[in-house]
Order: sequence, then C-alpha cells, then structure tokens
Amino acid sequence: MIKFLQFLLLLTALNIQAVADIPRTSSGKPDLSGVYDTGTLTPTERPEWLNNNEYLYPFVARALNWFFSVASEWVIWSDSDPDREAPEAGGEGTNAAGAGRVGGYNVFWVDPGSALGTIKGNVPTSIIYDPPDGRYPPSQPGVSERLGEIYQSFAHDNTGTASWLGHEGPGPFDGPESLAPSERCLISFGATVPTIPSLYNNYKRIIQTDSHFIILHEMVHDARIIRIDSEHLPLTEGQWLGDSVGHWEGDVLVVEAKHFRNISGLPGADENLHVVERFSRQEDGNLYYDFTVTDETVWKAPWSGRYEWQSKPDSNVYEYACHEGNYAMGNILRGARLLEKEWREEQAANTDLTSSE
Repeated sequence: MIKFLQFLLLLTALNIQAVADIPRTSSGKPDLSGVYDTGTLTPTERPEWLNNNEYLYPFVARALNWFFSVASEWVIWSDSDPDREAPEAGGEGTNAAGAGRVGGYNVFWVDPGSALGTIKGNVPTSIIYDPPDGRYPPSQPGVSERLGEIYQSFAHDNTGTASWLGHEGPGPFDGPESLAPSERCLISFGATVPTIPSLYNNYKRIIQTDSHFIILHEMVHDARIIRIDSEHLPLTEGQWLGDSVGHWEGDVLVVEAKHFRNISGLPGADENLHVVERFSRQEDGNLYYDFTVTDETVWKAPWSGRYEWQSKPDSNVYEYACHEGNYAMGNILRGARLLEKEWREEQAANTDLTSSE
C-alpha cells in the first residue's frame, strides 16, 4: 500500500512538473503573451514538383538552410552605389524584392525569415497542408479578375508613360480610392487573418487577459482584438480584420473570425471569409499556429495551414506608422498626373503633325 501511494505521489509530481513547463496566467490558462517572429522561409504553397511530399529529409533541410544563410548575407550586405544614375524611365524592368521596378538599392529591409520552419522536429515543404498537395484549392470563376481590379495599381505594367490613358475605363492611379488598400494604409501588405508570413515586418506581440486576446502586428500596425467567451457581433457592416471570438479547448485557444469586408488582408477573400485558428504554447516558448480558411465564393474547397511562431522574449514590436504622411501615395498620384500631362502633350503633337501633312 505504501509503495502504491508513493507511486501516486510520483505521478502527481510529474504531472505538476509537466504543467509548470508551460507558463500560465493566474486563472490557470496557458500564457501566450509575448513577442514572436512569424517569418519563415517555408513557402505558403508547396512547389508542384514535390507533389504530396509533406516533409523534407533532414539532410536536405540542413543544406537548404546553409545555402539560404550564405545567400542572404551576400545579398543583404552587398554594397549600394550612392553615386549611381537615376533608373531609366519605366524602371529596371524587373519587380524583384526591394527593386519595385523603379530602382531598389538592395534588399536590406526585406526580412522573410532566416531558415525553414519546423513542426515537432519535422521540416514541412509548405505551410498549407490541406489539400494534401499543399496548394491553394482552385478558385471560383471571376476571382482573378476581381483581384486584378482591386490591385490594378500593383499589377500595372510600368512603361514610364501614362499607358492607361490608351484604354477605356478607370485608370489605376485616378485617385486615392483607385490605389490598392495596402498603398492607402488600410490593410496589411501581408495576410493578417489568418496570419501568413510576409516579405518583411513579421513580428507580432500578444497581450492576453482573461477576457481579451490582442495581437499587435508589426506590418501596418494592425491591432487585432479577440474577445474570449463572447458572442459574435450582429452583422451590420464588415470589418477589415473581421469579428474574432475565442474560447479555450483545454490548453488550445480556438478563435473563429467572420464578418469581414469584401476586401481583407487575405488576397482574393471577400465578405464570406470564415477563419478558424488554433493557438497553443509549446514548452520551448514557441507558438504552434493552425488555421482553416473557408470562403465558398472564392475557393472551391476549404484549405488549412500550420507553422510555428518563434518566441523572441527580448524583442519589441515598433510602430510601422504607415499613415504618417503616407508620402508614397501622394507621390504616386503626383507622378501619374505628370505622366498624363506628358501623354496628352505627345498625343496633341502627333495630331498636329498628322493635320499638317
């Protein structure tokens, strides 16, 4: 009997130790607060040639991480020429990271991550794991056209001229409302709900209470407020980040987000977007993040992804201040007016030349 009681005490001690490995709030819930880096070199979509291969061999992952580290050091710290001439009209002809077609110096500010992500010791080939091929499901008809209209200022082929005047319909730079939402600092340049890594500014700060869960996004300083054990608000008008409500299932925080606007941070999604997320704290301090997206008017099937947010306890999230002056948007519109003026003058000159002949 004594040995049996000793065994029970040992099991109790081991259980207490296991619970203590995860920080908890005064109410006993896992403490998810802190700063995290969501950057990863793991692609959102799996390359088609990998088919249904969900994970990489460890030696392949190590080789790729070594290559990425060497390449990033060479690219990021490559010298810029401060005395170089202005780029030619229309830009460099490429839309590579950091270039923007108009003459990027280098990719110092680009920070997508430094290594491939891991999940429980495995190295996934993509963030998306469902469908099994690790790729977005097929889109519904008309989605790409709608996306092209919203982001026409991004998709515009920069030729150094007001080429849009040669086409019928509204132009990509007619006014502030014609620019892409992220150029207007309305939404993030990366997907916020669900959170998908972007080209830079991947830090997040979580602030947690018993009634609310707040995620401060570095990219465009979005502060997403999640109510715990609440009800969804009545649908009057959609919100950029949707209406998020969470509840605890054991040590996992489950969040349901809906009631979005017809444009959100997730490219292509509309007002029917529905997202379910699962947050769980790992013993190493990282945050395991799993999400499922459903939008029947955009994708023909739901899709799911997962990856780990890396804990950065000694880091901070600094203000993005996208709205502070927003000089880029004003200069885009000023530049467009100048190009239109040049276009009309050239057309008028060609008309006069034709008339004189």
